[in-house]
Amino acid sequence: MAASVLPAFPSTSLAPVDNYRGAVVEDLQLPPAFSLPAHESISRAIEHGYERDFSHIPVLDKHRKPLGYVDVAALKAKWQAGAANPNDSVMKYMSKFKRNASHPYSLITPDTPLAELAEFLRHNIFALVTDYERKFVLAVATSQDVDNFVTRRGT
Repeated sequence: MAASVLPAFPSTSLAPVDNYRGAVVEDLQLPPAFSLPAHESISRAIEHGYERDFSHIPVLDKHRKPLGYVDVAALKAKWQAGAANPNDSVMKYMSKFKRNASHPYSLITPDTPLAELAEFLRHNIFALVTDYERKFVLAVATSQDVDNFVTRRGT
């Protein structure tokens, strides 16, 4: 009996290979986001960062719009070096998000494919996971979260 041979077609797809088998951000099972109001003191920010094991914490305005983030370790180093007062506002030390024509906002939601998140994280320290209207920060995702997912899932 002769075996049928299927012709081999070269891969011409322009879409990236999905190494995550269709997984989305929600599949990472990230803990709920913790964020700080812009007026929060740096001493409280450091305390909260270490309590929750967050290295970067989003800073929000009074309407819960993300303004930027604080790097907890850098903030602690400034405080210990005497370059920051523990009662100073986090706004004074935060890194501001750049949103303009050359740095467009990338919407990352629970339904964003992991392949897209991984690509975003190649150029960014972390991603804020928001609802579709960008009214609420739901979680913070890092490349370590993606790597842990891949390890757990065995992809």
